[in-house]
Amino acid sequence: MNIFFPKEQDNEARFSLTGETAQKFLKKNINLSVEENIDFQDTLLRELIKENSINILSREEGLNSANIVCNLNKLSLEDVDKINPDALVISFLDPFNEKKLIEEFKNKSISSISMELIPRTTRAQKMDALSSQANLAGYSAVIIASNLLEKALPMMMTAAGTISPSKVFIVGVGVAGLQAIATAKRLGARVEAFDTRPVVEDQVKSLGARFIKIDLGETEETNQGYAKALTEEQIKKQQEGMKKVCANSDIVITTAQVFGKPAPKIITSEMVDAMQPGSVIVDMAVASGGNVEGSKIGEIVEVGGVKIIGNANLPGEVPTHSSQVYANNIFNLIDEFWDEENSSFKYDLNDEILSNCLVTYKGDYINPSVKERNK
Repeated sequence: MNIFFPKEQDNEARFSLTGETAQKFLKKNINLSVEENIDFQDTLLRELIKENSINILSREEGLNSANIVCNLNKLSLEDVDKINPDALVISFLDPFNEKKLIEEFKNKSISSISMELIPRTTRAQKMDALSSQANLAGYSAVIIASNLLEKALPMMMTAAGTISPSKVFIVGVGVAGLQAIATAKRLGARVEAFDTRPVVEDQVKSLGARFIKIDLGETEETNQGYAKALTEEQIKKQQEGMKKVCANSDIVITTAQVFGKPAPKIITSEMVDAMQPGSVIVDMAVASGGNVEGSKIGEIVEVGGVKIIGNANLPGEVPTHSSQVYANNIFNLIDEFWDEENSSFKYDLNDEILSNCLVTYKGDYINPSVKERNK
């Protein structure tokens, strides 16, 4: 069994293999290879490569010889042409937007697992890469915002006077939002949060933040705990309710995303105009369309003195730890379905985890939602 870990795109500092997970794979007598010309910061991984425990191959050689290809960002169509039929590709695939890529996997009879589709169940927690990366993204959002804010976050009692704590407003209390709340509180800020799901109020309060209540009428969540999309009327009510909170906030962090759909516009230009100059907004949904009017991918846009941060790779700001948890997610997934006797990946299509995250297999679509969208 050969597993290949190709180089990520040039602006990506994360990687899908660490020295720790490499040792675990090697104990299973799995052959590992990485792409040439990667400058690894992981000391143990570098040692394993130096000892020839891990092979170094060109991208074409690695893709062509691999039984499993593990990476973080989706491969190109040119890469897929080099992969053998019946191989398995594991990465974030963005399957609802990358229809051409998914169709190519199906047509070439390449199996593919989308890390976004790992279900949020107790058994699958150790494989849940979406959560592990969102957790670090929430942390990074606060750190970046605090660096750009022209104020200190905590209250300070000094001989020259008292400095009031900065006010941080978190919109969306999922994994990223909860970590953003916890980080801002640890830094001493006064934190408020809002979510369309009233059920998360206790979680917000447990972290020492204030939960903002806005009556939106009937709201729902998916069976995996994600917030469902709001109606246009509900979005308008939400914007009206949040306008005053935003105007009084030094930092606003938005995390609202609807999987497989464009992110809802929550912060309007009118709400941005109401904020004080020097304030900072972090749009964590910028890669999927953005929650904030005026945000741009990879840019810091300044509107009336308010900085709008459009960092599309917040986990990449802390690449050592984001690589660590992602590599563990990958290993745990492969280990869960590893057939020791035959040294191969076992495709149990009746398994609740695999039946959700497996997108293509033996020339067909497997995930029900992907199958429906590609009829």
